[in-house]
Amino acid sequence: MLSQEFFRGLMGPFGSGKSTACIMEILRRAKEQKVNADGKRKTRWAVIRNTYPELRTTTIKSWHQWVPPSLGRWVDTGPPTHHIVEGDLDLEVLFIALDRPDDIAKLLSMELTGAWVNEAREVPKAVIDGLTGRVGRYPSVLMGGCTWSGIIADTNPPDTDHWWYKLAEEVKPEGWAFFKQPGGRDVGAENVDHLPPKYYERQIAGKDEDWVKVYVDGQYGFVRDGKPVYPEYRDSVHCKTFDLVHGWPIYVGIDFGLTPAAVFGQRSPMGQWRWHSELVTEDMGAKRFAELLRQVMHERYAGFSFAQITGDPAGEGRAQTDETTPFQILRAANIQANPAPTNDFTKRRESVVACLSRLIDGQPGLMVHPQCVQLRKGMAGGYNYKRVQVSGQERYRDVPDKGMYSHVCEAGQYMLVGAGEARTLVKRDRPVMRRANAISDYNILG
Repeated sequence: MLSQEFFRGLMGPFGSGKSTACIMEILRRAKEQKVNADGKRKTRWAVIRNTYPELRTTTIKSWHQWVPPSLGRWVDTGPPTHHIVEGDLDLEVLFIALDRPDDIAKLLSMELTGAWVNEAREVPKAVIDGLTGRVGRYPSVLMGGCTWSGIIADTNPPDTDHWWYKLAEEVKPEGWAFFKQPGGRDVGAENVDHLPPKYYERQIAGKDEDWVKVYVDGQYGFVRDGKPVYPEYRDSVHCKTFDLVHGWPIYVGIDFGLTPAAVFGQRSPMGQWRWHSELVTEDMGAKRFAELLRQVMHERYAGFSFAQITGDPAGEGRAQTDETTPFQILRAANIQANPAPTNDFTKRRESVVACLSRLIDGQPGLMVHPQCVQLRKGMAGGYNYKRVQVSGQERYRDVPDKGMYSHVCEAGQYMLVGAGEARTLVKRDRPVMRRANAISDYNILG
């Protein structure tokens, strides 16, 4: 609250008083606004949450704990608005949910004094960018202008590839200030006098270490939701920095669809797999993906040969628009990819588990480079089985959820099952393998 910066972000654990601090900041700035010609201190704020249910059950509920709806005029819909006129104070607060298109349209046309983004890790950076042009416009200069204007935001810790982390820890733009509260178990933990006895001890009970790290200790991290496909994966064990080895060929696994992804890796002579990098896209057709894949192969892996490029067998299906398959599109781009020998999920998963569960010369049988950000999150639990909503014992779906992490993880599966089939061909028919090597000598690699 001592800071006067345009953007102020507050990150901390559960129960640390973040939301209350933001509510008090809105009230304080409203009271500090200079009086206009009509003798009023006019301010208008937007309070933003990612979904309407969370806005209503969490954000508005917290607001009414300190500012009851009986004070001033409370309107429950369209969007919910609290207009308070008391003495010389004239404060208008509008509550916006990002999952309501009408609310978003209103937000982009509002003239505001300031905005509070509640649980900012759930809000896209594009919304923050849009808000920067909406605040500071009420009251207008003709009405006397704003004494202070800007954006305040609070959040539980996001993961390390979130826009919050990049701005707070790496970019550190001028006029943007980020504040970290101590963890709930730290000596300087905040708000503990207003929490139930042993609040954080009870929070820890039955939780995994990733959950505790984020919600209790207030540290950046990734909290998985659902039953992980790979409980065998441990980022602290399997994530290692390593260099590419010249003389070892590159393997590529590909998953298609409108969110295609690829994984690049090497296999040591002793059988250790090293997933070196990823290519993760969104809303991209097969032709554009093929061009991008070709560019990555040419630039990132210049000088390396490619032993095997394996994709989802579903890529042999023809599109309804031009009857061209993703594999045909790849071959047209001089990428000689082949379908995986199986699309059986159990076999695909077991090909990865077998590598995760063994040691080779004291190292894990599968290593993932730290630069594979999405792949690591998927392996750590982002790629999971969703819980089935039934009473009693926890039950999960038989197949993984098709989410943002499934495509890159399944690309890794196709790499391994494809390589397994190639090794079988070596034993059975050596000329087949020689032909496979021949088609990996791409024009794009010279």
